[in-house]
Parts: sequence; C-alpha cells; structure tokens
Amino acid sequence: MTGGRLLLGATPLGQPSDASPRLIAALSSADIVAAEDTRRVRTLAKALDVRIGGNIVSFFDHVEASRVPELVDAIGAGATVLVVSDAGMPLINDPGHRLVAACLDAGLPVRCLPGPSAVTTALAVSGMPSDKFCFEGFAPRKHSARRAWLASLADERRTTVFFESPRRIPACLRDAVEQLGGDRRAAVCRELTKVHEEVVRGALAELAAWAADGVLGEITVVLAGAIPRADLSAVVTQVSALVDAGMGVKDACAQVIAATPGAPSRRELYDAVLRAGRRCAP
Repeated sequence: MTGGRLLLGATPLGQPSDASPRLIAALSSADIVAAEDTRRVRTLAKALDVRIGGNIVSFFDHVEASRVPELVDAIGAGATVLVVSDAGMPLINDPGHRLVAACLDAGLPVRCLPGPSAVTTALAVSGMPSDKFCFEGFAPRKHSARRAWLASLADERRTTVFFESPRRIPACLRDAVEQLGGDRRAAVCRELTKVHEEVVRGALAELAAWAADGVLGEITVVLAGAIPRADLSAVVTQVSALVDAGMGVKDACAQVIAATPGAPSRRELYDAVLRAGRRCAP
C-alpha cells in the first residue's frame, strides 16, 4: 500500500456552515484538490477560513478523461487527492466516476466524506414518499426528447427526482402536464439551503401556472410516483352494488372514486356503468 488515496468530498449547496469537519480537514491537508470549478472551491475555502495547502486542478466534464491518468499516478505514488464538485456530492450528475473506476481497477483506496446532496435534500422536504425513488439527472434539453422522457415516467411508481435549468423549467412543467396529467403531484425546490430557498408543492398544473412568468435559481424537481389505475371492471362492480342498494348512479360513482386510488374519471366510470347495465338488461 502506497498510502495514497482518493477522497470524494461533499460540499455545501449554499451555506458554508454545512461543510463537515472532515471536508474542512481534507481541504487543508490534501496534496491535490480536483475541483469542478477552481474559483468556487477557493471561495468556499475562504468562507471556511481554510488554507488549501495542495495543488488545485480543474476537474470538470470536458477535462475529466484527460485528468484521470495523472491523478491515478499521483495516488499510486502516495498522494491524497480530494475531488469536489461545485455543490453537493461528487459523481451525482457531476464528474468523478471515471476516476473512481480507474482507482478501483488499480487497487487504490477510495473514501467518501459524506454531506450535502441536492437530490436527498429536495426529496426530504418535498413531502413525497421517500422509501423508493429514482434520480434522473437533468431533464433532456430538446422539446421532443423531453416529452418522450416524461412519457416514460407515466407509469413510474417510484418518486422521481431530477434537475432542470431555471430557463427551461416553465416549458418542462408544461410538457409534464401534457404527458403526465395536471393532477400528478410534484414539488419544485429552488435555491436549496440558500437565502432565497423556496419549495413550491402542488399539482403539475398549479406548478406550471406558478412558473409561467419565469423562475430564478438552481432547480430540483421531485415528481410523485404514478398511482396504478384501478381495475375498471372491479370498480364498475362496486358501483353496481351501490346502485342495486338504492343509490343513484352519479352518487355511487362519486363515492367509489373517492375511496379508490387510481380510479377512472367520473365520466369514464359513469359511461362504463351504463354500458354494463345495458348488457345486463333483459
């Protein structure tokens, strides 16, 4: 063992005081700090009153592949390399995976300094179920690709978390209403942990109207999972039983819909009940 190692350090989303003691210690002691944005890591260090003692190198998307061999060589020679992204956990829609994979292939130790993540922070405050969720990265930029991607989430039962730019969030929410329905629940989390943090929760139609005039700041969206559609024939049977007991068709439909997750619309159920009645009539 050479003594070298790779450290993955989670950085604050907005508040410098969210930095962990382990991150602060690593910033001052690492031989190399590989930063997605070298200016931002210097700003963070200044806010934390930390002097970065090692070399600072850029480590963003376009240079990641070319940086990996030299960083692996440095770790193999005994250096401690700290990787930090602009905000949150490295590798989560940020550079780092190639370097981790290369270190593991070379038998070099990889350690994580856990801390903030926009994904889990948004999930926690969204009010959506968090026992099962998926992360989709950034929504597709192009309109057609975004619509197809949203359509693929129509039957996704897990809570979905994704990033979107403030410039595209109005169009994204409009597309979501078209592909997923205006009643699907969601939360738009803006500027998490920062001075102007805002979390807006509601139906997609409500959120699309809220965002129509423009939104500022870094955006994380949490989308509720799809509710499985109830079996139409079973729901019709429940309504028919209530009608046989003396309840009006419309009232019976309303009662069953209120008590059945994923029930069809009132019109769809009402028409299905009438069709079933005609088939059963003598």
